[in-house]
Amino acid sequence: MIPLSLSDLQIIVAAAVFLLGSLCMLIGVLVLITRGYSKEVKALARHSAQLAQKGLAEEVTGLVNSASELVGSINALVRTASGVGIFLVTLGLVMIFAAYWVIMQIQWATA
Repeated sequence: MIPLSLSDLQIIVAAAVFLLGSLCMLIGVLVLITRGYSKEVKALARHSAQLAQKGLAEEVTGLVNSASELVGSINALVRTASGVGIFLVTLGLVMIFAAYWVIMQIQWATA
């Protein structure tokens, strides 16, 4: 068995929490970049708007209602993806600050 002192254990815990926090931040930023406004969501929103305009021109109320619900669903999808990304970035920052706090609690031996 490897003998570990309390300060060694604190350093290991702080390093693990720091690495996990950095990973959470990286994943959160990637989610914000890739899932926020993808090409598919933009194309779907554009076609929904065109569909709604066509429905208004031809006085088809069901088509207009469906298109407006679709646009609302797209907005909810974008908000959800952005919320997940922001949550991961925030969690990563909290974990990094927690690792810093653990390191600051170590009583360093001065010789």
